Amino acid sequence: MARDSRPIGMFDSGIGGLTVARAVARRLPHERIVYFGDTAHLPYGDKSAAAIQAYSVKICDLLLRQHCKLIMIACNSASAAAYELVREYVGSKARVLNVIDPIVAHLGRAYAGRRVGLIGTKQTVNSNVYKKKVDELDAGVDLQSLATPLLVPMIEEGFFSNSISDDIIGTYLGNAALADIDALVLACTHYPLIKDQIVRYYHDRVDVLDASDVVAADAEAYLAAHGLLAPAAATPPAHHFYVSDFTRSFEESTRIFFEQEVHLEHYPLWE
Repeated sequence: MARDSRPIGMFDSGIGGLTVARAVARRLPHERIVYFGDTAHLPYGDKSAAAIQAYSVKICDLLLRQHCKLIMIACNSASAAAYELVREYVGSKARVLNVIDPIVAHLGRAYAGRRVGLIGTKQTVNSNVYKKKVDELDAGVDLQSLATPLLVPMIEEGFFSNSISDDIIGTYLGNAALADIDALVLACTHYPLIKDQIVRYYHDRVDVLDASDVVAADAEAYLAAHGLLAPAAATPPAHHFYVSDFTRSFEESTRIFFEQEVHLEHYPLWE
C-alpha cells in the first residue's frame, strides 16, 4: 500500500483551526501537521472575500514550500471565500480540502428531511454557502442559519465555561431562527471549545455537530483513498506551528485549543 510521509498543511485566520488540527492529530497520529494561523489578519469573519483570497494564496506559498501533500482550509470563512481559488492556485502540487463540504455531505446522509440549525460568523452565514450546498443535495434538509459574531472574540479572550458565556450562548441559541431543530452545526472552528456548554443548553435534545470531528474523518478517508497516509513511525511526528503575528496570549491559547504544549514560530506574511 502506498504511503506518503509529507506533512498535512492547515491554515486558519487564527488559532480556531487548531480544533481541526487536534481532531486530525487524534485520528491520524502518524501525520505531521504544519499549521499556519494568520493572526495578523484575524478575524476573517468580517473581511472581504478578496482580502481572504489574497491572504490564502500567500499562506499556500508557505505550505507548498514545506512540501505539504494536503492543504486543509481549517476556517469556514476562508473555505467559503477562497476554496476554488486555492485549488486552482495549488494545482497538482497538493490536494486541497475545505471544512464545508464534509459537513454538507454528513447532513445529507444523517439528517435528510429534518430541520438543522447552524451557527457561524457573519461571513460564513451571509455567504449562504452552506444553504446553497445543502439545497443542491436535494435531501430535504431544512437548514436554519444564525450569525453569532460575539462567540469568536469571547472564546479568543478565554471567556468560556463561565456564567457570562452561558448567557451569551443562551441568548443566541434561544433565537427563533433555531427553534425546533434536530441538530446544530458548529460552523466555526472556534466553537468546539464551547461544545459542552451548548450540549448542556439543549439537555441532549439536539445533536451538536462538532465540525472538526467530521472534517478529520473526511481527511482520513481522503488520504486513504489516494494512498497518501503517512507510514507508522516509532516516534510521534513533530508538528510545526506558524503565526503571522506573535503574542504571548496566542501561545497560551494554542495550548488550550490543541491540548498540548506548542511552540509558535513567527512568520510575517508581508515584509
